[in-house]
Amino acid sequence: MGQESEIMFEQGAIRPPNEAGSLLVRVTRNCPWNRCHICPPFKGLKFSKRPVEEVRRDVDRMAELYASRGLAPESAFLQDADSLVVPTDELLDIIGHIRMRFPSVRRVTTYARAKTMKGKSVEDLGRLREAVLTRIHSGMESGSAEVLELIRKGNTPDDILAGGLHVVSSGISLSEYIMPGVGGRRLSRDHALETAKILNRIRPDYVRVRTLAIHPLSPLERMTREGAFEPMTDVEIVAEIRLLVEHLDEMPAHFRCGDFSLNLLMQVDGRLDRDKGAMLDEIDRFLALDPERQKAFALIQRSYPGLLPLEVAEDAPVMEEAASEVRRLEASEPDGFNRAIRALMTRQLPPLPGPTWPD
Repeated sequence: MGQESEIMFEQGAIRPPNEAGSLLVRVTRNCPWNRCHICPPFKGLKFSKRPVEEVRRDVDRMAELYASRGLAPESAFLQDADSLVVPTDELLDIIGHIRMRFPSVRRVTTYARAKTMKGKSVEDLGRLREAVLTRIHSGMESGSAEVLELIRKGNTPDDILAGGLHVVSSGISLSEYIMPGVGGRRLSRDHALETAKILNRIRPDYVRVRTLAIHPLSPLERMTREGAFEPMTDVEIVAEIRLLVEHLDEMPAHFRCGDFSLNLLMQVDGRLDRDKGAMLDEIDRFLALDPERQKAFALIQRSYPGLLPLEVAEDAPVMEEAASEVRRLEASEPDGFNRAIRALMTRQLPPLPGPTWPD
């Protein structure tokens, strides 16, 4: 215990759900953009690139710790929000050192912003692929220029398209994250259709769904109070996802709702070239429920986040108990039910590092 306590290395705040078992190697600190209205974990924190020698020392310390516990990770994830801002030769040095100290590692992955992917040449990305950088995760959020401007994303649709095509052309697997509900009621249709349009051109390996939850200290929450942003209900968001899926090509991409509990219908999860019809059918099953059952189902799922089969909506005693609570919430204050749902969703967001959300 005493020896392990002396082995110190840095780790960042976030990583993709499917990287839970990966070696987490912090290459940069925080986010180089950090001005968007939707992402709390780095707000108020300064971005910096870590010196290569410092990262290598961390990897050495990790190797000591893992060896002492008899662990041999098969994958590594480069933190924090945009490791591709690091020069290619430095990334190759870091990846090479990871693989030297951890021969068990067969794949390396990272987050990256669209503009950064656009700024990397296909040749440099190919060099990284040869060094086993096998997948890049990128927060696209939307393909709508107006939505991207609304949330102050710092990317344009052209950036997203060019960056995505660079990665795909290099042979690195691309995972694009999209955010239903982020355009609010006014921009919902534009958000769905423009997002589908760009995804059809990029043809990523994964489309990962991350339903919007509004942090109570965020600019979106302030805009909601002021009437400048209208949050969508769960039913409206499911309809938006349906419009998106309907307009996506039947391409060899995995459309993933199942790895994020803020998605109401986590079971809408499959390959677009094989399961698109089944996913639309599942969405339609929910949309065909009467409004009371839709709300009761949503309340249960939001109260106990996880994969909830639609068959629950056929369980009369369970539905009646949930519906009774729905009626109580609706009577408690104007828009009481939807306010309660939004509050339940915010509990799943990463914490804000400080007491305020900086402008």
